[in-house]
Amino acid sequence: MALPALLESVVGGADEIAMKRTGIADSPLHGGKAPRWLFQRMTGLARQIIIAMVQEFGTRELLHRLSDPHWFQALGSALGFDWHSSGLTTTACGAIKEGIRGLEEDLGFFVAGGKGKAALRTPENILGFGEALSIDPEGLVYASRMSAKVDNAGLQDGYSLYHHTFFFTADGNWAVVQQGMNETNRYARRYHWLGESICDFTCEPHAAICGGRGQKNVLNMVAEEGEEARKASALIGCESPDTLIKELKKVQTLKLPPRHHILAQDLHPDRLYKTFLRTYEAQPGNFENLIGLRGMGPKSIRALALLSELIYGANVSFRDPARFSFAHGGKDGHPYPVDRQSYDRSIEILKQAVESAKIGDRQKMEAIKRLKGIEGRKGGRRRRG
Repeated sequence: MALPALLESVVGGADEIAMKRTGIADSPLHGGKAPRWLFQRMTGLARQIIIAMVQEFGTRELLHRLSDPHWFQALGSALGFDWHSSGLTTTACGAIKEGIRGLEEDLGFFVAGGKGKAALRTPENILGFGEALSIDPEGLVYASRMSAKVDNAGLQDGYSLYHHTFFFTADGNWAVVQQGMNETNRYARRYHWLGESICDFTCEPHAAICGGRGQKNVLNMVAEEGEEARKASALIGCESPDTLIKELKKVQTLKLPPRHHILAQDLHPDRLYKTFLRTYEAQPGNFENLIGLRGMGPKSIRALALLSELIYGANVSFRDPARFSFAHGGKDGHPYPVDRQSYDRSIEILKQAVESAKIGDRQKMEAIKRLKGIEGRKGGRRRRG
C-alpha cells in the first residue's frame, strides 16, 4: 500500500474515515499465519502508528477508532494482511500488542488478551498493569469478562469466540475487538465494543459487528426488544433447580412452532442441574448478574430464554445485529504482493515524523497529512487524462 493511502487511515480526520464504504462482505476462515518477515514489519509499523495516534489525537480517540470496524479493517490492510481473511483481526491485534511492548506506561495505552489461550490470560494481563493505572483494574477485568460473555452466550449467532483483545487506558477507558468462528459455514464474525458508550452490558452494547451474511437462527438476548425476556430469565433463574428441570422435561414433549429457533431437543435438562443450582443460590437480581455467573453458558441461557417465553410469554429476539463493511489488503499477493522495501520506507518515514514532532518540529507530520490531498489531485489528473 502506498504511503499516502496508508497514512490516510492513520492521521486523517476521524469523520472522514468513519463510513467510507458500505456493503456486504464475507470473512472466510483461513489457515496459516503471517510469515515472520511480514509480522516483524507489521509490529514495527503498528508501533509507529500507535505512537502517532496517541501523540496526535490521544488515547481516547485511538479507542474510538479501534472500535470502528471500518477503520480497524483499513488498519489491518495497511499493515499488509490479506484483506478478506479472518486472520486480519488476530494478526492486527497481535501486531499492536507486540509493537507497543515496553511503551505502555509512556503511552498510557495498554493491550491485553489475544487468540486462544492468550485470551484466557486477559485478566492476568490487565492486573499486571495495575500499578500503572489510576483506577481499580478490577473494573476493567469485569468489562473484559462481560463483553466475552455477552458475545458467546447472550448473542447466540452461531459464532464461537476464539479471539479477545482488550485495549485500555491508564484512566480506565477501554475498547474490545473480539472474533468468533462458525465451523459450519467457515466464516468469521468480529465484534467491536467501546466502553464509554455502554450504559448496559446486556442491552445493545456493541459499537459494531462485522461478519458474513446475516444469520437466520439467532438468539439475541441483548436486543433492545428483549428486555422482558431478560427480566423473566433472571426471575426464573431464582427458581428451584428441581422446578426448572421439571419444566424443561415438559418442553421436550411439546411441538413448538416452526419460527422457534430455541431448540428443545438441544437441551439436556439433567446436565443443566448444577448450573441452575448455582443460579438459585446466587439469586441474580437482573440479567447482567445472571449471565455473569460462572458456568452460565449458551445452553443455560437458551434454556432460561425458552422457559421465560413459555411461562411468562416474554418474547425473545431473533434479530441478527451484524453490520458489514470491509476494505483492501496484501499478504497473499492481493491486490499485489507486499513490497518489502516500500514497507520499510513507510515505517522509517513515520518514525522520523513522530520523533521530530516530539521535539516540536511538526513539519514532517504536517507533510504526511497533506499527502492525502496530493494523492487525490494526482488521481484526478490521471482520470481526466
